[in-house]
Amino acid sequence: MPGVNAEFLALPLTALADAALSRARELGAEYAALRVVSTRGQFLALQDLDLETSITSDDVGLAVRVVHDGCWGFAAGIVLSPEEAARLAERAVEVARASRPVSTERVALADEPAYPDRQWSSPYETDPFDVPDADKVATLLDLTEQLKAGDGVAHTRTSLQAVRENAFYADLAGTSTTQTRVRIEPKLTATAVDRSTGSFETMRTLAPPAAAGWEYVTSAEADLAREVAEIPELLAAKTKAPSVRPGDYDLVIDGSNLFLTIHESIGHATELDRVLGYEAAYAGTSFATFDKLGTFRYGSPVMNVTGDRDTDWGLASVGWDDEGVAGQHWDIVKDGILVGYQTDRAMAALKDLGRSNGAAYADSARHVPLQRMVNVSLQPDPGGGTLDDLVGQVENGIYVVGDKSWSIDMQRYNFQFTGQRFFAIENGRLSGQLRDVAYQATTTDFWRSMEAVGGPSTFYRGGALNCGKAQPGQVSPASHGTPAALFRGVRILNTVQEGGR
Repeated sequence: MPGVNAEFLALPLTALADAALSRARELGAEYAALRVVSTRGQFLALQDLDLETSITSDDVGLAVRVVHDGCWGFAAGIVLSPEEAARLAERAVEVARASRPVSTERVALADEPAYPDRQWSSPYETDPFDVPDADKVATLLDLTEQLKAGDGVAHTRTSLQAVRENAFYADLAGTSTTQTRVRIEPKLTATAVDRSTGSFETMRTLAPPAAAGWEYVTSAEADLAREVAEIPELLAAKTKAPSVRPGDYDLVIDGSNLFLTIHESIGHATELDRVLGYEAAYAGTSFATFDKLGTFRYGSPVMNVTGDRDTDWGLASVGWDDEGVAGQHWDIVKDGILVGYQTDRAMAALKDLGRSNGAAYADSARHVPLQRMVNVSLQPDPGGGTLDDLVGQVENGIYVVGDKSWSIDMQRYNFQFTGQRFFAIENGRLSGQLRDVAYQATTTDFWRSMEAVGGPSTFYRGGALNCGKAQPGQVSPASHGTPAALFRGVRILNTVQEGGR
């Protein structure tokens, strides 16, 4: 299995670190770190059977971040030379000095051991960028042809996103880490059109983005061939399905949908910088305020949510974060009670929480590391049942599959989610599809209504490659593992009646 990218290791990383850190030390920095980041990305898209988009991008740079006289300073550039690294250290200290007269608080960082000369790589077999573009397109085209040949499929949309991220970090404490992360996301969507009315329905594959290489596209884990074979029949049934009647229903929500609700109503709500108001101007705050830690009932007693940066399949997994903190895992919600947040070193120190749990990340050398979402997962019940067991507990309800649109307020409290597929549940059995379904709740009402979570057989590894935050905007990847779960008495809206599909 490939490890840290050899081409990246050939860069003069040690010389850059020596130049930047020695200059920062000379200028009196209390903390200084050099990052060198090289990211290659690719996006391929087919509209029907035509290659519509093929973009490959490269981003390489270096940055120095310091704490000087209790203030942050930052500078970035693109020239990978010791002279530039030293100049950036000087510039970062200048920025910190300029900030001192207007700063209202002094920066302190939670302690972290040093990790000298360490390497880490996400698990992958084949670097997507070692595969010829023609071979990638041929594989996507083959899947698309199979999907488009299905009865009733008028149009298809196929895409592939791949990223290889290399990062070097070194700081004054003696940490020096080199890492490679590879991630990939294939996606196919089918559209059926009613020629007489002009109405249409769509359905998308459920394979999530993965911390994996090219091998994932044809793997049993992604299972795209099976999905492509099934979608035309499912889509045809969806076009003929009745529109949902609004009201309160019991829901069985598949992990392929629930992961996004976790992301929005738990993941963002428990970022400590958001909780404390540091993200308020752009992305809002959080109802899960700090005074609630350790006492607040977030959900029902069957709710157990963890954060981590060390799950082998996690999109947010790393060996060390962008402040030199080792990957780890911890509880966020335990038996329904809020017990933890996601923190970087400054936020952890600010609230006397001890060690940071390693949530610092910047998506390029041009950007300042900030607190970002980690892998946030709802844990399955080790003795929990199957999907059929959950459905069997419902007399009148809906089974929700796949994510689609969503909306949530700036405090991560009031929300609405739709999905890819909805199946009526009658007397413990699935009884055909429904259309125009959205579920609506407050975060606490929703999670407190969760009566049961499925066992390991229902577990789904969802996630997103493009979680947005900050100004200037940054994107980050995060995974959300979740079992299927049973919720009682959730409000269902009809999306047509509420303003159009």
